[in-house]
Amino acid sequence: MSLERGGGKIQAKTLQLKIILDGVKPPIWRRFLVKNSMTFRDLHKIIQIVMGWEDYHLYEFSVNDLRIEDAERFSVDSMWKAFRPKAETESAKRTRLSELLKTEKQKFSYLYDFGDSWRHTVVVEKILDDGERETPACLAGERACPPEDCGGVWGYEELLKIKEDKNHPLYQERIVEWLGEGFDPESFDLDGVNEALSSLERE
Repeated sequence: MSLERGGGKIQAKTLQLKIILDGVKPPIWRRFLVKNSMTFRDLHKIIQIVMGWEDYHLYEFSVNDLRIEDAERFSVDSMWKAFRPKAETESAKRTRLSELLKTEKQKFSYLYDFGDSWRHTVVVEKILDDGERETPACLAGERACPPEDCGGVWGYEELLKIKEDKNHPLYQERIVEWLGEGFDPESFDLDGVNEALSSLERE
């Protein structure tokens, strides 16, 4: 996994973003830094790491009523695209953050996995003039990312209920054999995330 390079001259700025997974309580969130010169495909790769997703599925961003997607990518859930409403789209590979993210407090959305529909709200908390800050970097976060393919928000909530009851008829199948008894929904490894982010620059 590597970040896209190239493009025209852009005034270097650093964006402090906060991403929150919608519909899950207590909230699962991360705060992180990125350069505004990167593409939305780059941002997708970074979100996958900071949140803890596995990058198995399709994604799209919605910014100012504009849909940004990776039209070149094929995934197991590509069939879901046929059921999505038509909208104006831009390429995640060619659209840079600087083109659309221009003000602090600006909000946009990130959808991952068209089947499970993991929706995230992203907020531009700060736009920093110092373009020399070390990025990408995760500053903080809380709680573990749900496991892939667990059925969305409802499925994750049900999975956590089963995990709390070893006598549940589905405990062996869903927890022992699938999720793993060591899964901790409250854990978040900040150092591990930043080590993974640093590997993006080495690839």
